[in-house]
Amino acid sequence: QVQLVESGGGLVQAGGSLRLSCAASGRTFSRNAMAWFRQAPGKERNFVAYISWSGGTTYYADSVKGRFTISRDNAKNTVYLQINSLKPEDTAVYYCATSATPVSGTTYAARAASYDYWGQGTQVTVSS
Repeated sequence: QVQLVESGGGLVQAGGSLRLSCAASGRTFSRNAMAWFRQAPGKERNFVAYISWSGGTTYYADSVKGRFTISRDNAKNTVYLQINSLKPEDTAVYYCATSATPVSGTTYAARAASYDYWGQGTQVTVSS
């Protein structure tokens, strides 16, 4: 069993920045990919960013490219999401996810169904 705990969300003005963290514990999979998704009220959960186990491969949703940066520290079993130049449309609950099996390639990386474990989410609210 893997537990994922997100933190770092909050209320921020448009143009501001936040750094989200996701700490993994339990049966951790330091050699597996991790990802961030987000879900706005009344909408489906959408892919935000992916990082391979080594950190050498990253993917981003088009809507966040150039503003969001995903990174990881395997020694701490933690993945981060630096989010800059926040926009009101970034308002959502942000979830981290990981998988018990390898996830690679942009198609599979962006699918929520590719991931087995999810955190409880952290709320990001951007005011205009």
